[in-house]
Amino acid sequence: MDECADEDAGTAPNTWTLAEASRRIAAGTLTSEALVRSCLERIAKREETVGAWVCLDAEAALATARARDRETPRGPLHGIPFGVKDVMDTADMPTEHGSPIYAGVCPAQDAAAVALARGAGAVLLGKTVTTEFAAVRVPPKTRNPANPGHTPGASSSGSAAAVADAMVPFAFATQTTGSLIRPGAYCGVVGVKPSRCLVNRAGMKQLSDFMDTVGIYARTVEDAALVLEAVADLPLPDFGAMTASPPGTAPKIAPRIALCRTTAWNRAKPETVALFDGLADSLTWAGAVVRDLDLPPDFEGIDDAQEAIYCFELWHALA
Repeated sequence: MDECADEDAGTAPNTWTLAEASRRIAAGTLTSEALVRSCLERIAKREETVGAWVCLDAEAALATARARDRETPRGPLHGIPFGVKDVMDTADMPTEHGSPIYAGVCPAQDAAAVALARGAGAVLLGKTVTTEFAAVRVPPKTRNPANPGHTPGASSSGSAAAVADAMVPFAFATQTTGSLIRPGAYCGVVGVKPSRCLVNRAGMKQLSDFMDTVGIYARTVEDAALVLEAVADLPLPDFGAMTASPPGTAPKIAPRIALCRTTAWNRAKPETVALFDGLADSLTWAGAVVRDLDLPPDFEGIDDAQEAIYCFELWHALA
């Protein structure tokens, strides 16, 4: 990612992880205003190339950051800027769902996840690019930060690209089928597609009640866990216990991971197969307990079932 690299990479506040920035804010060695300014400077430098945002309100974000700096920190998200996929409502910014039909429409209130993040002290920076209604397969303006000639993924591409390019420490995204995990993989960030309804879905544009999920992008697993702790009341794992042991030996708390070659595995490309086949050794070496998971015969028709449910519910949601 030479094109993305700054001379001061690693020293500018926007390049720090959420966890590191949070620790510095709590210790009084970093202000929320300085962090927000650093993110805005990065956006000013890179947005023309990356195209991750549809709406930014720099003055409002800086005003909120200054207010956070006058407060006692509420928790890990206090003073941390974030982005929101533009299919989730925001009371003080337009929510246009990537469609001219909703141009300039401002909802009356925040989506639940946005409200919870703000309640935890986070600072909304802006709205990120989505495909129209997070569904229509027209490529968005967003480009992959690592290589602008490559795609950033699916409908949550703006959020993934913004986090990957150090424009913001975390961002909300949504998934109905692959709209969160694909951009996360393409852009090289941690993408968390939680269990359905773990993060409250109120205030997001619905496509499929059966499958819609609100998720998160961050640059580390710990950062993503800090966001989930705040917006889903999910207890934070003991990362110290997971990483205290030497590599190749089991930590005190070993992550348990199953590798599942689904019924679509025969369509995977050779490079995907090669990468997947090396996961077991890598994860085991890092201290995880890994096993293969074979799906029962009932899963044979899952692709067709997913497509049928998606098309039916999409038609009803947009009718």
